[in-house]
Amino acid sequence: MEKPVTVAVDVMGGDAAPQVVLEGLELALAADKDLSVILTGQADYVEPFAAAHVGRAIAVATSEVIGMEEHPAEAVRQKKDSSIVVGCRLVKEERAGGFFSAGSTGACMAAATLYIGRIKGITRPAIASILPSPVCPVILTDIGANADAKPEYLLQFAQMAAVYARHVMKVEQPRIGLLNIGEEETKGSLLAQEAYQLLKEQAPGFCGNAEGTDILQGRFDVVVTDGFTGNVALKTIEGTAAVLFDQLKLVLTASLPRKLAAGVIMPGLKELKKSLSADEVGGAPLLGLKGSCIIGHGSSNARAVANGIAVTAQCIRERLPELISETVAIETGR
Repeated sequence: MEKPVTVAVDVMGGDAAPQVVLEGLELALAADKDLSVILTGQADYVEPFAAAHVGRAIAVATSEVIGMEEHPAEAVRQKKDSSIVVGCRLVKEERAGGFFSAGSTGACMAAATLYIGRIKGITRPAIASILPSPVCPVILTDIGANADAKPEYLLQFAQMAAVYARHVMKVEQPRIGLLNIGEEETKGSLLAQEAYQLLKEQAPGFCGNAEGTDILQGRFDVVVTDGFTGNVALKTIEGTAAVLFDQLKLVLTASLPRKLAAGVIMPGLKELKKSLSADEVGGAPLLGLKGSCIIGHGSSNARAVANGIAVTAQCIRERLPELISETVAIETGR
């Protein structure tokens, strides 16, 4: 029996919200009997769902929605009754242990930082994307929270991601790599060179520089970088995968012989595509906060939403924020 947990869920977040979020909630509740949810969003959507799941779901109706195109910080300040802000406030008030949203990444980050708050000693929260490598899951951080970074930020990103890898991903001894343009410690920008020395001295499990070709090959469990570089790397990987599968489809349907051949190899290709799908991961944790916060992809389907809620519940059960706090205290000598 799992520890009972409560997750706040933004019903209005995502390209296909609220329908896919409600479908994902159904899947999540069915898969985890010890999970309860608090739904934030328009009354027409959250109240009927809560009424149909008495004892498992509570509706908190909100009057505003933050759109993907809005300026994140301004929207969070102006729309205090939005589904994202209210969800984060529920975590602050300890009515929920964590928050999941597939809405605006920037708004989620701004609201979570403002309302949930940073762990003492954490300079900057970081978004960690779990890349579904065919070899093993790889944590890439930061992927956009901090476009400009300092060497000490990267050290904390690595420390936090290693805690996530150990306790949520169940990697006993995470191997940490610093994203760079070469393996030698003297390679790269001044930021990379200074970060290398800090990681070498203070990050258990640091294995050196990781080049772009290493990210998906399973040589590292955690790859750390600044938010600008990390976001570019992530979008490049996602775009390449999408183009590759589109081109494979065109090649394999170009003629009758190829269509016949495709019938033989299609099961294997579907398995490969599933292993590389972000839907299986569910969302990216925002590390460094006093409560758990998972940000789903805007294009999340119901399965991705369910997986994102499940990851949020797991972070709560594993006491991820507390463990990060303890790690930072030990490794900084506080």
